[in-house]
Amino acid sequence: MPNRLAAATSPYLLQHQDNPVDWWEWSDDAFEEARRLDLPILLSVGYAACHWCHVMAHESFEDERVAEFLRGRFVAIKVDREERPDVDAVYMSATQALTGHGGWPMTVFMTPQGQPFYAGTYFPPQPRHGLPSFGQLVASIHRSWTEQRGEVDGAAGRITEALRETRLDLGTPDPLDPAVVRAALDRAVDTLASQYDSTRGGFGAAPKFPPSMLLEGLLRSYARTGDPRALSMVEGTCEAMARGGLFDQLAGGFARYSVDAEWVVPHFEKMLYDNALLLRVYAHWWRATGDPLAERVTRMTATFLLERLRTPEGAFASALDADSEGEEGKAYVWTPDQLNDVLGEADSAWAARLLEVTPHGTFEHGASVAQLLDDPDDAERWQSVRLRLLAVRDERVQPGRDDKVVTAWNGLAVAALAEAGALLEEPSWVEAAVTAADHVLTAHVDAAGALLRVSRDGRAGTHLGVLEDHGDLAEGLLALHQVTGERRWLDAAGSVLDQALDRFRDSAGGFYDTADDAEPLVVRPQDPTDNATPSGWTATTQALLTYAALTGSDRHRTAAEESLGLLVRLVGSHPRFAGWALAAAEAWLDGPREVAVVGDQADPAATLLRRTALLSTAPGSVLAAGPAGSEHPLLAGRPLVAGAPAAYVCRHFTCDAPVTDPAALAVALGARTP
Repeated sequence: MPNRLAAATSPYLLQHQDNPVDWWEWSDDAFEEARRLDLPILLSVGYAACHWCHVMAHESFEDERVAEFLRGRFVAIKVDREERPDVDAVYMSATQALTGHGGWPMTVFMTPQGQPFYAGTYFPPQPRHGLPSFGQLVASIHRSWTEQRGEVDGAAGRITEALRETRLDLGTPDPLDPAVVRAALDRAVDTLASQYDSTRGGFGAAPKFPPSMLLEGLLRSYARTGDPRALSMVEGTCEAMARGGLFDQLAGGFARYSVDAEWVVPHFEKMLYDNALLLRVYAHWWRATGDPLAERVTRMTATFLLERLRTPEGAFASALDADSEGEEGKAYVWTPDQLNDVLGEADSAWAARLLEVTPHGTFEHGASVAQLLDDPDDAERWQSVRLRLLAVRDERVQPGRDDKVVTAWNGLAVAALAEAGALLEEPSWVEAAVTAADHVLTAHVDAAGALLRVSRDGRAGTHLGVLEDHGDLAEGLLALHQVTGERRWLDAAGSVLDQALDRFRDSAGGFYDTADDAEPLVVRPQDPTDNATPSGWTATTQALLTYAALTGSDRHRTAAEESLGLLVRLVGSHPRFAGWALAAAEAWLDGPREVAVVGDQADPAATLLRRTALLSTAPGSVLAAGPAGSEHPLLAGRPLVAGAPAAYVCRHFTCDAPVTDPAALAVALGARTP
């Protein structure tokens, strides 16, 4: 019989609805049950595309003996970390503090009051690799709960207090000084250059994750300084990722990370947030340099989002699984014989050399991950080979899709598709961004006007949005406003940011991850550092800066500057964990650089001025475009020049004379001429 998870909106929880374990969703009822029976809570946290989550579920949570032991001894709660990032953040901090590492599946034991006393990640069905079996673990926890209760409660109290005391404290904000900010940003590039893998791209050793936020920050740093090291780190990393197995050479899209330092073998799950962030990075790399590889990857990644992750409602699903038929990567890899079956002898030999498909294999069981280390010597032949291989690959059993729609990640996708579509002149991408934004603003807002975290099949979940939902959605809406010129996106972004200011801000000028009216947890999470996505704190700060530049709002700019007064310290000392803060600080130092293109937007002269502005790499640049007489704050009072469309540029609250020549505008903005 299905358990309590059968009514969940999370695909991850639905994967566990037929477990014999009597799962509860995270809820007041679950904690009340634990208090009523005086039982410890087993908290299991994961997500739908997590390979080892599936493994532990099959080995332990589908085991009747395990379920029988848990019944009556524990209250078992299953959490989708993507639905409840606040819960995940609190107990991941506990797991890391207790074990020195973290990851998913995350396994935490806690009191009925939510205080953790033991934590870990994956536990096998039999003891191995120095780990107890899951059965041994729960038996030991049960004994401790029943025979050493005082010690357990004492440990839980100490751990909870330690979590409250060890949160990162950035102090109180200093007034922003351009010289201090500039020094911190330059110091960050020095630090990153010393940590950069100049041979293989990226930062650090295996496993290697795409450093999306850092790449954006480094592109902005290069635009400001012209430092060749910044561009070299971007180009070296972007090329290595795009040519290796991390990037799907047939269908486009990036996997979550590379298990090796050379970007050969990926962990095959594909996440919306990675692909949205990287789509934007590669589009901005193309904007800065015109590199053909950057354009190819931008186009393929956008196509991947639209063809593989778009939902019937027009929003974007969260992820594709790593597994199919119970094996990681099975849908994606190739052997020489498989190539020969599809392509024939001549083309298969050519493709094997091109894609690094070897007789011994680069992955498992003699199979290889497709790479494209060199450009094909015959583009037409490659296109034919790619499409034939993709058609056959699509006939294989495909990885599952986590089709819940997350507000924050859709905000990232809206921003990326809007900007990439405008830059590469693909209006269908911009239209897709509009549809996704419309869906989120319709389906992800409750009756009281609060932003919600997720929906599925058009039905909203009950969990309130966290800070990253507000910051990333506002970022997407502001990008959409600048690309389309439609005022409604600017107004919607302002409403979202006002909620962030009213409900998430702390007394020092920073931001909590959860709202002041959200469900209280044992610790209110607050983290300015980036992880797989920009931190909510830095995403909101960046959006506040952009909104203030577009509207002249002193409230929003002051809030952004107070936040940056804290974040700049993090940028200067730990830049690898503060890429989005680095990007925001570059925008502040450069701007506000306000560009207003006045004129009939159907006029080719206005279109050319507008495209020139979009090609600007200036980190603090914002764009408003519309007819003369518009009420937009950047357009009001700005007429045509001698009857012709004109561009007005103001920087650091000082305005230049209007220009009608795109070349003159390009010089003012550091843009490439269209």
